[in-house]
Amino acid sequence: MNISRETGKGKIFEFMTENTELIVLNFTKFQENSIILHTLSKEYGRKSFFVKLGKKANMALFLPLNIIEADIQPNPRANLWNARNFSTRFPLFGIRNNLYKNTMTLFMSEVLFKILREGGIEEGFYDWCIREILLLDAIEEDFSNFHIRFLLELAVAMGFRPTWEDMEPFAGKEADKIRTFMNSGFEDSMLVRMKGETRNKLCEHFISYLEFHTETTLHIKSLAVLRELFV
Repeated sequence: MNISRETGKGKIFEFMTENTELIVLNFTKFQENSIILHTLSKEYGRKSFFVKLGKKANMALFLPLNIIEADIQPNPRANLWNARNFSTRFPLFGIRNNLYKNTMTLFMSEVLFKILREGGIEEGFYDWCIREILLLDAIEEDFSNFHIRFLLELAVAMGFRPTWEDMEPFAGKEADKIRTFMNSGFEDSMLVRMKGETRNKLCEHFISYLEFHTETTLHIKSLAVLRELFV
């Protein structure tokens, strides 16, 4: 932990710099040489940081669901804190070298960004996210249903623990598939056979369930990209 100083109107303010592990959700361009980085961390929950980019900034660091470390400068006088000195915590080669997994991380990160409130996080939720990312990275085959399982496990991680009775009103014509999926362990759920259209419908149904229980309208734009892949 380092201490930096900032002056203003004749006063000197001291801020502690903390090295923090972050999960990247996405980023927003801000002016020509900076971004607003949207992240999830154990310390701060979902939080956004101001990042000033150098001329040779490695934008690959900020891919969805990357696990990185950064020096964070908490500032009680501002809502938007500074982050700098980024490094990769886990390389995630298994994800980055696979088009399908990369698309899944785009979808998963968008769901997390839209469903989590700024600053809020359940105890143990961050560690669960880390396990999910590393699991996706490690799986070498039979992962086409992973993002659907992620939605189901997300509901559990947020404290809802859906039963079939809870899910049935959202199941539509895919009720049998959803029942099978929910009654399967992780490995078996990865092996549930379904066409791309059915897989996409299951995503929509689980999203509807999450919207209802979080009182949030999600509008997941990356779902359209998944539809293109899983046809």
